[in-house]
Amino acid sequence: TDPDTGKPLVDVILDKAGQKGTGLWTLQSALSQSVVISTINAAVEARVISSRKQERVDSAKILPQPKPREFSGNRDELIRAVHDALYASKIVSYAQGMELLGAAGMGYKWNLNFGDIATIWRGGCIIRAKFLNRIVEAYERNPALHNLLLDPYFTEIIAKTQLNWRVAISTAIAHGVAVPAFAASLSYFDSYRQARLPSNLLQAQRDFFGAHTYERIDKPGVFHTEWLQSGEEPAERPAEPKKAQRAGE
Repeated sequence: TDPDTGKPLVDVILDKAGQKGTGLWTLQSALSQSVVISTINAAVEARVISSRKQERVDSAKILPQPKPREFSGNRDELIRAVHDALYASKIVSYAQGMELLGAAGMGYKWNLNFGDIATIWRGGCIIRAKFLNRIVEAYERNPALHNLLLDPYFTEIIAKTQLNWRVAISTAIAHGVAVPAFAASLSYFDSYRQARLPSNLLQAQRDFFGAHTYERIDKPGVFHTEWLQSGEEPAERPAEPKKAQRAGE
């Protein structure tokens, strides 16, 4: 409780988050290693938009707001759902961070022991958490583990929390509450668990506007289609593989 106002202290703290740069450095490193760290990215962006306080105050007077609605569900169940969403999202965040370390380790030829890293974090780092013990155990079971989500313990946790994870996010969306890190974590999970993604459409678009070529699922090779043949069907032809392209091209 705030002694000056009698209100909960958190309610009198200005909603304008700062940052020292570690998030930015992490994002830059991830981009250079072509590693997805969408949870951390969402958290950094949330800080950035929070820092634009006056702009948000002004936009709140102009932009349409969702129709106010009272939460009609069970309060205790929602609290459990938010708890599970937080836990699942934290697991995803650690999984992404470990993958970034793994990619950097390979790229820079570092001999990293991920179990030891988790042990060091557990000893006093600002990202220490109780389930770091579980991360240590995961790498003891499989030192070559590519993603924490694939460890049996974490797979089971995600299976148990997945429904509540979705409930928490959908409830927030329905009430107009931004939950960027929760949503980014779930999107990462939903993409990572899919054997087939709609990126075939993306690759077709890249070939259409930039002749970036594509591969097929039914035969080997690299192909390019002339999509705008006048009065004709699009014409496909084999293409020479292009040199490695930068992320985003």
